[in-house]
Amino acid sequence: MLILSSYPETILENYVKTFFISIVILFSLSFLGCKSTADNLPWKENLDEALKTAQLENKTVLVNFTGSDWCVWCKRLNEEVFSKPEFAEYAEKNLVLVKIDFPRDKEQTQETKYYNQQLAAQYRVEGYPTIILLRKDGSVLGYTGYLEGGAASYVQHLQSFK
Repeated sequence: MLILSSYPETILENYVKTFFISIVILFSLSFLGCKSTADNLPWKENLDEALKTAQLENKTVLVNFTGSDWCVWCKRLNEEVFSKPEFAEYAEKNLVLVKIDFPRDKEQTQETKYYNQQLAAQYRVEGYPTIILLRKDGSVLGYTGYLEGGAASYVQHLQSFK
């Protein structure tokens, strides 16, 4: 049995310092391979509010029905398109963004869950991600989802709906 009190104080201090430094290094290294998928886009959570903004700014509404914390294709769409500057630049000039989320682990109010379910039923959403483009009057321009090719290709795809 190791009795720490028999160690001289400097050896014990060095042991504790080495232990904590090792923990900090391991913790830091664990984040080196992680990619951030935060998109920093101005997503609204209310479609009525988004339509009002679209009318004022003469923009199209992009509604993103997503399972943000569990849907693989939703995460890929976010990582490959929504988090890229090409999409952000296009969105800023042309779109009002709405995210209707159906997470499994993220908390939502019952009101938000109900609102999101009503919208999904109204637009007949059957899978995720479902992207719906709406004119400023609320009429549907088209439906789409995840597409390979990155942000520039996705912007071209969205422009084809006009």
